[in-house]
Amino acid sequence: MGRLASQIAQVLMGKDKPTYNPSMDEGDGVIVINAKDVDFTGRKWDQKLYRWHTGYPGGLKERTAKEQHSRKPDAVLRAAVLGMLPKNNLRRSMARKLRIFPGSEHNMDGFVNVAPFRMPDRKIRDKGDVLVLSPGFEPLNPEVYWKKYGSRLQKMKEKASIQQDN
Repeated sequence: MGRLASQIAQVLMGKDKPTYNPSMDEGDGVIVINAKDVDFTGRKWDQKLYRWHTGYPGGLKERTAKEQHSRKPDAVLRAAVLGMLPKNNLRRSMARKLRIFPGSEHNMDGFVNVAPFRMPDRKIRDKGDVLVLSPGFEPLNPEVYWKKYGSRLQKMKEKASIQQDN
């Protein structure tokens, strides 16, 4: 969700163009289809809250991301993109150029110059050897320790054996 929203916000602002000027709205329009397929990492579906106030006393309302997505699939992505746009007078004109459709059907056929966009691969960095155990190491609580670090140690051993084979 966040990586997609940041890419959309850059195109709406025009930051992908060599003529970028922060005081002018020179960005392109963006049409997003299949917004119902966006996904969060971790537990954000249950923990992320969308809040608003009705204006009446005690009128603070909130919904989880899962509830908001089930009601309006495009609202979650729109909120993420609008949060990444600059908070100035150009924000409204940039937001008007964003069209989000929950499914693959849309009514923008005459307006679209199709330039399919593919998300760049995630930049996951290898942190190297996480655990280096001294000889004779004995964990205080072996059951919890091996449950937590056993898979990492197994991966490190496999990686070391592959490097030795080469």
